Amino acid sequence: MAAAEQKKSYEVVKNFRGINTKANRTAIGDDEFYWLENAMPVGYANLKITPTYDAVGSVTFSHTVVNYFSANIGLDDYLIAFEDDGSCEYVNLTTNTKGTLASAGTFSTSGMNISQWKNDRVLIIDPAKGYFTWDATNLVSIGSVGSIGLVSKGSGYTSAPAVIISAPNQTGGIQATAAATISANAVSSIFLLEAGSGYTSSPTITFNGGGGSGANAVASITTFAQNTVSIFVTSGGTGYTSNPNVSISGGGGTNAAGQAITGGNIVTQVIMTNVGSGYTNASNITVTFSGGGGSNATAKAIVNSDRNSGIQSFSGRVWISNGRTVYYSAAGSYSDFVTVSAGTVVLTDATLHGNIIQLLSANNFLYIFGDDSINVFSDVRVTSTGATLFTNTNVSASVGTKLAYAIFPYFRSVLFMNDYGVYALVGSTTSKISDSLDGIFPNIDFVTGNVNGGQVLLNNILCAAFNFRYTGGLGISSSARYIQAIFFEKKWFFTSAGNSLKFVTSAPVGGKITLYGTDGNSCVKMYANTTASINSYVQTSLNPMKDPIRTKQALKVGIEATLTNSSFISVSVDSETGSSPVVDLGQTITWINNFSAPIPWINNSSTAINWTTGSTGYTLYKTDAKQYGKYLGMTVTSTNAGVVYNGFEYEHELRVRF
Repeated sequence: MAAAEQKKSYEVVKNFRGINTKANRTAIGDDEFYWLENAMPVGYANLKITPTYDAVGSVTFSHTVVNYFSANIGLDDYLIAFEDDGSCEYVNLTTNTKGTLASAGTFSTSGMNISQWKNDRVLIIDPAKGYFTWDATNLVSIGSVGSIGLVSKGSGYTSAPAVIISAPNQTGGIQATAAATISANAVSSIFLLEAGSGYTSSPTITFNGGGGSGANAVASITTFAQNTVSIFVTSGGTGYTSNPNVSISGGGGTNAAGQAITGGNIVTQVIMTNVGSGYTNASNITVTFSGGGGSNATAKAIVNSDRNSGIQSFSGRVWISNGRTVYYSAAGSYSDFVTVSAGTVVLTDATLHGNIIQLLSANNFLYIFGDDSINVFSDVRVTSTGATLFTNTNVSASVGTKLAYAIFPYFRSVLFMNDYGVYALVGSTTSKISDSLDGIFPNIDFVTGNVNGGQVLLNNILCAAFNFRYTGGLGISSSARYIQAIFFEKKWFFTSAGNSLKFVTSAPVGGKITLYGTDGNSCVKMYANTTASINSYVQTSLNPMKDPIRTKQALKVGIEATLTNSSFISVSVDSETGSSPVVDLGQTITWINNFSAPIPWINNSSTAINWTTGSTGYTLYKTDAKQYGKYLGMTVTSTNAGVVYNGFEYEHELRVRF
């Protein structure tokens, strides 16, 4: 009597939930994947190979890009590329053409940030060189008038004279304006009306009209530059009948100069006519006063040694972070940080360790990110006296990020990445959304790699993308490379369109949120080329086939796919102990001669020609399988575009238990 046929069992997987690297491959769900690279789990039975990138026109950046952003001026969207020689280039995404924003040496070579003022101009903060704006024509440093000191009150004035502040040094700057008041026929005070922009040196101030003469004043400028000097008078001294001379020496810098101002026979302040540069140690700076008929006035130098870290427009003004301080401009102005509604706030709470990392304006809040804390500013208002008030609330005292470029809005939340996860900040609640990626975080290069991100519309779904250098060896290559972790609908997958894209940034071009990338010199539009070849890598879970304690013998595997062109794929059958040899599958035609032997076809280059049916639409790839294990799975790779996987099928026989 013939032995009974071993019962064959079947498993079909069509529900695609995305990656799970948190657990062992044998412990994740049957509908999860251990790795998905360039394959998007859009929905049930719908795993789509993502398109590769397209070059943006013929753009190649002249030098290596070190920071990469997008902005909007008028009706045009721009990519802004800061480069390693201190220059900056832009790409107009309407025309796909490149231009020069700034020449070499203008900016620092790392740590740049931008925002924008309406759609009129780009706001640029340099960590060391200060604050700039660009209106697609002129780059202007801000360079605005700060304090004004009355050197001489003059006499004989019967009405307030006009105050004329000289024009800014830079084309495209705004001329500052001020007004004077008189008392006892002399100028008694000067009020700054417009701080202006584009001043690179202290302007001259003249008085015109009013019937008198002899009034004289000096002005300082506000630059936000690092390693500059200001002077604080610690003792006014006695007996000063005129303004003494000021001498500033030491501290490792150069060119700092000031004008002493007196009142009531004492020194009241020092107006910095030149804030100097290169100062590193305030304790080594000596400030001395001489002349003026008095004595004993003393002062100390203050060096601005903190680096600028963030810039945002929010609630009708500009906000700049420097160290633990946030500066805010006057209401309705992007350049005035001096007049009554402008000001500063210092974060003194212990929840902020170190300095502010980044600012972000979104969802009617200004978010202030520290390494392990997040504050929000809200409810900005101006009092009847012109002062600005707002609410400062700490919303996270334990989670923040040091990755300044891995923070961006996503729907009504803010997403950010740190060294141990990706988090969503919704209102005042911070939640980790990257549990399923826990297995890759030890293999992300947070030291030399650039972590950045943005939004992108992919397969008509708004996704969040984080770009980083991965060193873990899984996926299409065992070499360290840049990949993108893509998030949507509580699912994650990876892309690697161009393995060396160090920076990505989002731009809403033509109403579609698009991700642009660069490897340092290239300029590419990601996920834009639907026909070019792209490597993809799909690694399923190791499936217990509903019986984890029993060994299975794989007999056949099948892959359901929908094709837009004739495609080839490769598959290995995996178990907990290893993988079968890779089998190449395709819609091939084999020519057979009269002796039942295959007939090879060779082209002029002596390369074998594959014949295919050219079929598109639904296809079932299938092959015999030779693999044993308590868990079975597949690794599927392809270089073809336009492939959609609809299901993974297994035929197996059950063998021994334990």
